[in-house]
Amino acid sequence: MDKLTEIMAHKRQEVAPRARAVPLEELAGLDQRLPRPPSFAGALRRPDGRLAVIAEIKRRSPSAGAIREDIAAIEQARRYQAAGADALSVLTDEKYFGGRLDDLRAVTAHFAAHAPARPCLRKDFMVDPIQVLEARQAGASAILLIVRALDDDEIVRLYTAASAAGLDTLFEIHHEGELERAIRHDARLIGVNNRDLTAFTTDLGLSERLIPLIPPHLTAVSESGIFSATEAARARAAGAHAVLVGEALMKSPDPAGLLAALYSA
Repeated sequence: MDKLTEIMAHKRQEVAPRARAVPLEELAGLDQRLPRPPSFAGALRRPDGRLAVIAEIKRRSPSAGAIREDIAAIEQARRYQAAGADALSVLTDEKYFGGRLDDLRAVTAHFAAHAPARPCLRKDFMVDPIQVLEARQAGASAILLIVRALDDDEIVRLYTAASAAGLDTLFEIHHEGELERAIRHDARLIGVNNRDLTAFTTDLGLSERLIPLIPPHLTAVSESGIFSATEAARARAAGAHAVLVGEALMKSPDPAGLLAALYSA
């Protein structure tokens, strides 16, 4: 069993006890009652045309092992906010990435009280609309759908739930067939994961191959393998509107300096 299959199997077991029918009317009502989160999609298209950066809060991963397991999510969010990150990605998977839904709640509550707010992506392995409801309740602006890990019916169900809840959806792909599926499902935000989630090898060449195939009216994100301005420039040259950076920023003693370098791309 490859790692992604293992993770998805565990996630389905984890979510099953709290899964229930989540009517679209309930999600739409929730969206109307709660404060409107900042736009994730809007943050990735900078008015100055520069590359946007999604700064990730990630304590550990199956590929990198322990990164910063001692870090408080709110502390890292403050650093990213002060450094001018365009958006945040908050890992909420606990077993494999050391995250919690409470991390997302804490970060979005901080942004609600301390401008300028930053939109937050709930980064998790989405399998059920209950997770979409949780994301909206926790203040997220967007969710992630891993195209490889979901069948078409699941994609429709989750994407429809996210739209009803007022959330953007980042479709994550790894090869041409997944890009075709994402476009077929009316994706507006497409992230190319340079890390193979089955083998956990990383190749920035994937962004250079796949992003030029993404229709120009859609927003393209290069994910993983971005450690310096050199990689960011390669992603930008390929046509990326944004990069998602986790490990490098989490390990950096100077995330503001690294973000400035990434923006220089």
